[in-house]
Amino acid sequence: MQANFVNPFLTSSLHVIETLIQIKPVVGQLSMRTIHYADDYVWLKIGILGQMNKDILFGFPETVAFRMVSGMMGGYPVTQFDELCQSAVGELGNMISGNASTLLYQQGIEVDITPPNLVNDSAYEWGGQVFSIPLTIETIGEFNIYISA
Repeated sequence: MQANFVNPFLTSSLHVIETLIQIKPVVGQLSMRTIHYADDYVWLKIGILGQMNKDILFGFPETVAFRMVSGMMGGYPVTQFDELCQSAVGELGNMISGNASTLLYQQGIEVDITPPNLVNDSAYEWGGQVFSIPLTIETIGEFNIYISA
């Protein structure tokens, strides 16, 4: 995976999360891996179109999604994956991907993003290896951003 494509997503995720919830994520070991659907996860897909065509998949354990959304809402307790929680998770992915597309544009790579799409079907096929950006947020938990190879 080209660093000039991964770095904008890494930079953007650190900036957006720290801005929204006031905690800087810690980056784990970047790697190539295969992912599998899990029912207790929230999966959000955003497409990247243009000079590079990729899919970005955000994978959150449900409890991490609740804590992230709670942090985004100033501590308001979140215990269900209702419309408000779904919207907030979608907006988080949208902000990270939109910011990353701006960083890519500054490198001379013109891309656009698709609207966020929650994937809640075990029949969904990601297909092959993905590049994994693991993030840990103190008091919230771990999640991954996956970029199609």
